[in-house]
Amino acid sequence: MVRVLVPFSSSPFLPFKTSHLKIKHKGQSSAPMLAKLIVPKGNKQFEGWTSIPLVVFGLVSLPIIGAVGAFYVNLTKATFWFSSFYWVMNGVGILVGYHRYWSHRSFNASLFFQYVIAIFGAAACEGSIMFWAREHRAHHRYTDTNRDPYNATFGLFWSHVGWTMVRPPSGGHRSGWVDIEDLKNDKVVRWQHRHYVVLAILMGLVVPTIIPGYLWGDWKGGFVYSTVIRMVLVHHSTFSVNSLAHWWGDKNFDDKHTPVDSNNPLLAFITGGESYHNFHHQFPMDYRNGVKWYHYDPVKWLIWGTSKIGLTSHLKTFPENEIQKAEFTMKLKNLAKVQDKLKWPKNGESLPIISLGIMLVLSRLVYPKRTLTANAILDKKHAEAQSLILIGGFIHDVSQFLDEHPGGAKVVQSFIGKDSTSAFFGGVYDHSNAAHNLLAMRRVGVLWCGYETGGPEVKDFVPPSQRLMITTYEQRVEMQCREKIPFLTSPRILS
Repeated sequence: MVRVLVPFSSSPFLPFKTSHLKIKHKGQSSAPMLAKLIVPKGNKQFEGWTSIPLVVFGLVSLPIIGAVGAFYVNLTKATFWFSSFYWVMNGVGILVGYHRYWSHRSFNASLFFQYVIAIFGAAACEGSIMFWAREHRAHHRYTDTNRDPYNATFGLFWSHVGWTMVRPPSGGHRSGWVDIEDLKNDKVVRWQHRHYVVLAILMGLVVPTIIPGYLWGDWKGGFVYSTVIRMVLVHHSTFSVNSLAHWWGDKNFDDKHTPVDSNNPLLAFITGGESYHNFHHQFPMDYRNGVKWYHYDPVKWLIWGTSKIGLTSHLKTFPENEIQKAEFTMKLKNLAKVQDKLKWPKNGESLPIISLGIMLVLSRLVYPKRTLTANAILDKKHAEAQSLILIGGFIHDVSQFLDEHPGGAKVVQSFIGKDSTSAFFGGVYDHSNAAHNLLAMRRVGVLWCGYETGGPEVKDFVPPSQRLMITTYEQRVEMQCREKIPFLTSPRILS
């Protein structure tokens, strides 16, 4: 039986415990002091956490060494192409191997291909498969909670790189529990975990320096560009998925958590196609991140391509119907937000019921104001003479529209105080949907015994803009209650 050490309390970049690496000064260690600058403020979860000086030094010093080296060392064409190739292969190891294969098991891979992606994944110096996949599974299971190792709600710095620089107290866990029995039983994972330090040094530092130096004499360029700068780019490409892909983009499939889909070409390129993160968090077992054929996702293309030559197989995809359902739900939610910002006509339940006699009085220009109570029947603005027209059981005040009517004011005036339903719906002119929508905004009452609540013709009286209104579950329940107990919401009849 093989014992596997899973470093829950160590750095994601080191497969061994690092408590002995604290930098001590007189009186106390600097690790707790530095950790206070890194961990999110005011969260009891991080009490007693300490920094990992070796990792902090590495993450801070590598970009500086790379920048200074690039200033003094010229980049040759051969070194550029080799560095680019090695960067891509590191991305294959992390994105294809660590992420989509071992973290999510979204496809099957041949033994040869597993060793290739395990070796190049170690060259990225982001920790062993065992550690990386465990933390990533915890990220998916506990997204945006205190058990999420790179919780995006703690800010961009924490989710990008801060979480890698600190560790919990001895015996504590960085993240919540997840099942990794399959990883413990995977012989490639066990092999890589056992030899990770040697593989990381050899493939991450030695090989990318030796090849340019030995083959074309560019030792300095091999160290600066193929090793240091390449490693910095690989790190921050991966970190950007944890940070920027939870911040910059749209929520096309779900809005429960922070992950977003970004159509920004730059972010898609930097992350190797992992920027479609909202889709990935909804359907993590899918081997694709960019689900559309035109989405930039070289990882899915590589997995698909290698399946044609037998290196990968059994590519998993989520049912298309469920993907479209999730996308449709978010489109409805976004449309509902727009719907809530618009002004809509009053429905029959919120309007006073007015008898035909009162309508006729209001339609004349000489009625005495004392015969009606304006506050009980209509708003004060309607207390003056009005031009009321009955259409579809609703009484509309068209006083302010007389001069704007395309057919002229006389046409409208000829129907004041009358039922103009037939004329409006084709008898005189078959009005447009826009005209119907505008008319509904001028409702002031419902005619007593003249407003139907059912029947095939009633749908024609509903403004076109309201025939596909979005209603929530709570709103549907409320409407059902009103139908069962109508007297609770019925308007007062005014005669």
